[in-house]
Parts: sequence; C-alpha cells; structure tokens
Amino acid sequence: MKPQNNMNKNNNNKVKKLYPDSHVELKEFIAKNYDTVINIGTLGIYKSFIKKAVRHMNIQPGDHILDLGCGTGRNARLMCRYLNEKGHITGLDISEHMEKQFHYKFKRDKRAEYIKQRIDLQFNLQRTYDKVFISFVIHGFPHEIRSIVIQNAYDHIKPGGKFFILDFAEFDMDKMPGLHRFIFKTIECKYAFDFIKRNWKEILNSYGFEHITENLYLKKYIRLLSAQKNG
Repeated sequence: MKPQNNMNKNNNNKVKKLYPDSHVELKEFIAKNYDTVINIGTLGIYKSFIKKAVRHMNIQPGDHILDLGCGTGRNARLMCRYLNEKGHITGLDISEHMEKQFHYKFKRDKRAEYIKQRIDLQFNLQRTYDKVFISFVIHGFPHEIRSIVIQNAYDHIKPGGKFFILDFAEFDMDKMPGLHRFIFKTIECKYAFDFIKRNWKEILNSYGFEHITENLYLKKYIRLLSAQKNG
C-alpha cells in the first residue's frame, strides 16, 4: 500500500506524506514504473524469490486470497496461476497509478478485483479469506501501525486460514557483508531497521496465530512467514 492524503497538501501542491520517514509512499514516477524499477533496483533478483515464495504458499485451486498493498498486481498475477475458475484474489491499495496497472494485468481475468482501501486503518470487507498475503509493505510502517495491519489480516482470515508475510528476515545488520550493509542503509527507511530486530514469530503468536513457519531466500535476508489462524 502506498498511503496518500489528498486533503493534506503543502504550498507547492504536493501531497504531504503521512509517514515522512517511510518509503511506502511512492513518488509518481516510481509508482507509474514500479515493476521496472523493482527489476532494475534488485538486479532481477526479485523475480526469482517471489516465484519461490508464491510456490511455498501452497495455494489451492479454489482459494480466495486477500493481497494487502497489492500494488500493480504483479504478485496477484503469479498467485492466479495456481487458481481455477472458482479461485479469487482481492487486491487492496490506494494508488491510482497502481490501480491502472492492476486492471491492465487482469483486464481479461475475472478472478481478481481491486479495491481502493488503506490497510493502515481498520477496515471490514464483510468477508473472509483462505489466505492473506502482504509483500514488502509492513516493514515500512511505524510499529504501532503494523499492529493495525496485522489485526486487519487476522479479522479477514477464515478459521484455519493462513497469513503470509514476505519481507525482510530478522538479522544482525552489523554482521552483513559491507556491500550489502551499505545498500540496505542507503535504500531502506528507518522503520526497516526496527523491523529486522523484532521477533515476528512471537508477535504473530500474540495475535492468535499458530503453526508459524518460515522459508528463507537471498542468503536468509528475505523471509516468507506463514501463520495459521486458530480454528
């Protein structure tokens, strides 16, 4: 999700950021070219581990999936490969640029829908899902806002359903190779430094999730967390 507030503008007619220390609110150029920017910025690495992560989600043909901060629909498109005509994906985001790209990707596919909805505020879609997925969004929020996102996820998962977080793993940045540490410090916001220090298995357990497992990628710096809602 890339939060914006059209009611809150400065004298230069630019949208004021809700989270000035975060990178989840994207500039217009990046939002319009997001997939290309990600490919170039990660030297193509994102393509490889996102496919592995989606495969590790064990998506069933008839699953209904909620994608929090769905962006351009790139991840939803990958997840749709595992669905039949009864499966469905609901993507939530608020960027008009992401919405256009999402609709373009699914213009001939009725298995996916886009809903303009902020995920950093409590919401109720009046339905629940087999799986809820969030990819590289939650680390960019202050920790108190992450709590809202997790609660939104929990409230929209069926009993026995699963919550998947694809994001940075827990690691000691001081032990990273120098080049990796330089890149991380250069491109990431301050909330990411807090994110990698927290025990996310314990956090998810405190919300009522259980059977928490992980898959690690990219020299164990990236992780897919899987947490099941109590049945």
